[in-house]
Amino acid sequence: MTTTQTPALHTSALTSLPLLARGKVRDNYAVGDDRILMVASDRISAFDVIMGEPIPGKGALLTKMALFWFDKLGPNGLAICPIHLTGDAPESVVTPAEVPQVVGRSMLVKRLKPIPVEAVVRGYLAGSGWQEYQASRSVCGVPLPEGLINASKLPTPIYTPAAKAAVGEHDENITFERTVEMIGLDLATRIRDISIRLYSAAAEIALTKGIIIADTKFEFGLDTDGTLVLMDEVLTPDSSRYWPADSYAPGSNPPSFDKQFLRDWLDAATIGGVRWDKTAPAPHLPKDVITKTAAKYQEALTRLVG
Repeated sequence: MTTTQTPALHTSALTSLPLLARGKVRDNYAVGDDRILMVASDRISAFDVIMGEPIPGKGALLTKMALFWFDKLGPNGLAICPIHLTGDAPESVVTPAEVPQVVGRSMLVKRLKPIPVEAVVRGYLAGSGWQEYQASRSVCGVPLPEGLINASKLPTPIYTPAAKAAVGEHDENITFERTVEMIGLDLATRIRDISIRLYSAAAEIALTKGIIIADTKFEFGLDTDGTLVLMDEVLTPDSSRYWPADSYAPGSNPPSFDKQFLRDWLDAATIGGVRWDKTAPAPHLPKDVITKTAAKYQEALTRLVG
């Protein structure tokens, strides 16, 4: 897979299956009443706003990375928790004419009841976590020691959940106690503990590949038996900060293999001469920004899986 040879797919258009929802990146289609076909488009979002231009090859790359991590962390690997993959081929549930929209960029998964919590785990201080620490010496209610700087490695990974927002809205950082109010103590505790285990295991694997996973977010759902299942996508540059280990130095934003490059460009972008206010519509992405963003994603995949 390359980031240049595959035609970009901004929005899938399958007609043989009912469309359930379009997310920031994925288009979800119903397959009967117990499965979902998740099609990873080449859309990219930043600051919870979907860009108008796709990143060619991104959907296939995200899918390959997610499958890598599901294999490492799920039943075939460390077996930390159940996963939502069915093992069935996505191409088997669409028409022959629709296969090009699906092949290489899709997962056929169990239909679950989503839990409305973004399970965020941070091993390093970055992004909104760094901003919050500067103001309160804590992140999402988790107290942290004095003296940390931007990109500092934390003493231990911390769980800093967010309330999942509608498409186009900003996720809201919340405390663990708030998740208890939302979903109950038992479920909130299990999600926190499993998320930290998943992050810690993945961070250890990634470090052997020369990658620091600074932070990430997981999503979970419940099956019909009430089993907690890891769902959506996992540990891709869309849901994680990937830093090169060989150039890591705390004190400033490290170079990254994720969409931080795009975020940094958008921070300075203007529309009609006015600084973009991080609401839709997004600024037009120049070709060089698209190319460089695609290269960042590709480098992450190459380092991780070869």
